[in-house]
Amino acid sequence: MSAHRQQAGSGECAVVAVTRSAIIESRHLVRYALADARGRVIDAGGDIDAPTYMRSAAKPLISAAIVAGGAADRFGLDDRELAVITGSHSGEPFHVAAVRAILSKIGLTEEALACGAHLPLHAPSAQAILVAGQAALPVHNNCSGKHAGILALAMHRGAGPKNYLSAEHPAQAEILDACAQLLQVPRASLIVGVDGCGIPVIAVPLVVAARFFAKLGEPDGFAPPWNRALERVRRAMTAHPQYVAGSGRFDTELMRAAGPDVACKGGAEGYHAVSAAAQKLGLCAKVADGNPRALAPLVLSRLHRFGALSESQLGALDAYRRPQVTNHAGKVVGEIIAS
Repeated sequence: MSAHRQQAGSGECAVVAVTRSAIIESRHLVRYALADARGRVIDAGGDIDAPTYMRSAAKPLISAAIVAGGAADRFGLDDRELAVITGSHSGEPFHVAAVRAILSKIGLTEEALACGAHLPLHAPSAQAILVAGQAALPVHNNCSGKHAGILALAMHRGAGPKNYLSAEHPAQAEILDACAQLLQVPRASLIVGVDGCGIPVIAVPLVVAARFFAKLGEPDGFAPPWNRALERVRRAMTAHPQYVAGSGRFDTELMRAAGPDVACKGGAEGYHAVSAAAQKLGLCAKVADGNPRALAPLVLSRLHRFGALSESQLGALDAYRRPQVTNHAGKVVGEIIAS
């Protein structure tokens, strides 16, 4: 048993149960690490030392690199635009407008986006495109804000947009170096894969990521220029949570309910990260089977248990705490519950 799990408990994964009528029908196993700003593991479940892809939960680090590198200031990016760079947006009209504004400011068109296209995650926005007989565009991709931000850094460095998805591109190399610095690990220790949107994606142990998100709650603990960059990224996320996710999305609703104390960012394949400023805690979780339906109940149960959410805040998030399972007729037949 690792030293981390000796501090934190048994090391067993958390279980999120899915009920149907009177019995448990399915179970999701969740690995998670909860750390404080001093680096101590407060609570944990499962193997928190195994390399785990952060997916889109790494976007706050990417945004910090864009700010610290000077691109945000040079191109006059505002906090809404920074939030959409940090986010996995739903493709609602205001998201698309923000991404287009970034591209306009840096002198590029939507043709520069290499993230691929998919319909908006926001169902009414997707329906509007279909009804109009139009096709989804790369700007509708939930990662288009991040791509626009990376292109801003590329233009700022004079590297241009060509091959900006490559880990060898100057902008991506700068971002990977920044991630290693912020996570306080050797650059060579980062496992680098390819994300769903094509950019390099990093894998680090859950405990390493949790420690970063704990420190994100008090960015003054980072050396310049990272302290100012992280403070700006965190402020943008918590001030404009609708740009980080979108209407009816868990990240947006959690930040709205918890106010400026909580910043959070989910990622694909059941990854989620939270920074709780008042408690100086960071939580990172990964669902073993990648099913995101297990995340909200687990995250809320841990945040409430360790004082990062009050009873009233938890009540405002009740639909996410114990999501209902419904049949095709809309009848409630079960619920999803964290152990």
